[in-house]
Amino acid sequence: MTNQRSQSAESVRNSAARMSAERPRLQHLSNGDEERYASEHYPMSFSKGLEHCCDTGLVKTPEDFRAFRRAIDGGRVDAFSKDVNVSSDKERKWEAPTAGYVYDLQGPDCQAVTMPPAPALGSTELAYEMAEVYELALLRDQPLSSFAENSSNTVLQNSLDRLNAIGFDISGAGGTRPRKGGTGCDAGNVTKQTAFRGSSPGVDQGPYLSQFLLLGNRSAAGDLNPEDGIVAYGAQRIDQRVPRALSNDFMTTWKDWLDVQNGKNTQKCREEALFGKTIERRFICTPRDLATYVHYDALYQAYLNACLILLGMKAPTDPGFDHLSGGGKLSVRGGEPREPESGGFALWGGPHILTLVTEVATRALKAVRFQKFNVHCRLRPEVLAARIHRCDEIAGKFPCVGTQLRDLRARISPTVEQISQKNNEEGNALLPMAFQEGSPMHPAYGAGHATVAGACVTILKAFFDTSAVLVKREQPACDKTSVMFARKINEDKPVAFVAECDAECDSPSGLKPVECSDFLTLEGELNKLAANISIGRNMAGVHYFSDYYDSLRLGEAVAIGMLEEQALCYPNDAFVFSIPTFDGAIRRIGAGG
Repeated sequence: MTNQRSQSAESVRNSAARMSAERPRLQHLSNGDEERYASEHYPMSFSKGLEHCCDTGLVKTPEDFRAFRRAIDGGRVDAFSKDVNVSSDKERKWEAPTAGYVYDLQGPDCQAVTMPPAPALGSTELAYEMAEVYELALLRDQPLSSFAENSSNTVLQNSLDRLNAIGFDISGAGGTRPRKGGTGCDAGNVTKQTAFRGSSPGVDQGPYLSQFLLLGNRSAAGDLNPEDGIVAYGAQRIDQRVPRALSNDFMTTWKDWLDVQNGKNTQKCREEALFGKTIERRFICTPRDLATYVHYDALYQAYLNACLILLGMKAPTDPGFDHLSGGGKLSVRGGEPREPESGGFALWGGPHILTLVTEVATRALKAVRFQKFNVHCRLRPEVLAARIHRCDEIAGKFPCVGTQLRDLRARISPTVEQISQKNNEEGNALLPMAFQEGSPMHPAYGAGHATVAGACVTILKAFFDTSAVLVKREQPACDKTSVMFARKINEDKPVAFVAECDAECDSPSGLKPVECSDFLTLEGELNKLAANISIGRNMAGVHYFSDYYDSLRLGEAVAIGMLEEQALCYPNDAFVFSIPTFDGAIRRIGAGG
């Protein structure tokens, strides 16, 4: 028996290895800007930590970048210390530049998944998404509750008018990344209800912020309700409130920008510079609050919280699990369905999904690191803004790329004028950053947060019934009403919550219910959670829309591959995962892979 079990285990492992090996090997393609502008000091490539020219902001010595590239391609971490000539001001370390060379024993190899080329310099898509990042910096202290169709927020409307005037087709025609558009007379334009929401089913429904960033669940002691915004973490608690950051922006002078690009550590006295001497905590109310969340989160944090919330609400699992341990009703031949006598724990229960939703994150990070460093090496928005700011100086030395940068500035000039006013310096097109240090020490494309979001949310979609809706129901067992995700019944009515704060976002106290014409589905709120976390990084100024869009799908591919291989491991469970993808199709994974 022992030998038979050993042989069966070997067979399953071999089947998973074959499945992984037989996946199509995809081609990794960049947008070509690195090679296209190589003779002009690599203006469209990530170069943070190298020495930069004080007049143009370009890499001072092109050979420094080429040595950096050779270190990346060599895959050995020591080369970054021995072979690369770094800036004399460099204090910060590049983050995991060789992670794309490691192997995993489960899921797709980190080099077997890929992303399409990022928008290239000269494209309308790049102009539009750079304008989006600028506009989010201008909107950083506006209430997120006003990102809604009935809003009278003129600051938001002015931003949307400038974006819609750029002439970019937000439908996704021609291979560009689609945004959620309006309807009727607003068709083809972003509206207050659809702006900055991402592009997946349900993200444009209800409040801007996912309910998973606001609600909690009932505590072990029964003394808390979801509307209190406290997530039960066993016998302990996770408060959904974040520290309120001051309305300060960083890197708006050329010296500060240059220091950061040369790798100087500008995070000293971080807490006081960001939050002041008195710390006030509140529910996420503004883009700046969301930027604060994604500045300090543990990457899979939001999805672990979402999982705890769903388990605490006793949210229904995928209908394909109804006959499994911990599932729904057990069918009895010749009789009425009844509760099963066995429940889920290590298998199909809380510990199973809690482990899966965090386990996938490390695989997603390795896959996106290969894309970041080895394939695309894309510059961050803070750097593209500096290129726009110094486009005349660059054109004086390098006419080819300088002309393209001048054209980019002209395409989005109304937005740049608003940025110049915010920076209190005429012609200053530097991107106001929410963080003192600006972006992290790795390239923009793809985005680590967005790839982890795509992977973790895909695991949650596989495990739970994504057609469940958010309702408020009586709970007969404890004689109370409670907010929960549940399968809809006729008596149910839509419910949703936002952070309670005034137009100036002062004195927020708690959560308040808002009118919602349609039910918020679990699929939509999970898609929205992934978009909120990913685009929260855009709100800080460190990523573009395409970083969110394609990284989400990269993470989804990693998670689906991992689930396909894990499905080989359940010989006695005839289950089916039904996973709604971020593009709206349903991916089904059955027992046996």
